[in-house]
Amino acid sequence: MSQRTSFNLDEATANPAGVFEKPMDVVNHPALTVGAKFKVLEQWERDARALAIAENEGMTGGEESMLGRVRKAMRELDTRANASSHQL
Repeated sequence: MSQRTSFNLDEATANPAGVFEKPMDVVNHPALTVGAKFKVLEQWERDARALAIAENEGMTGGEESMLGRVRKAMRELDTRANASSHQL
């Protein structure tokens, strides 16, 4: 799935994996505000956490490392946001 420059933020928030290929695509998206990026990534984290719980209960589906990838993207976004706020 390629990164789209225009989309519905509600759609991206409700189903981040349906709009973005990987969490870092959210971090690097040029049209989203930092707040919107965190909103999308927080939903993706909830989705990934629910998937991890399902996998631990013996259910299958999804990528095993998605929760870690989402958390890494959130840390990167936080680092970038803090760095840009210090440059003002």
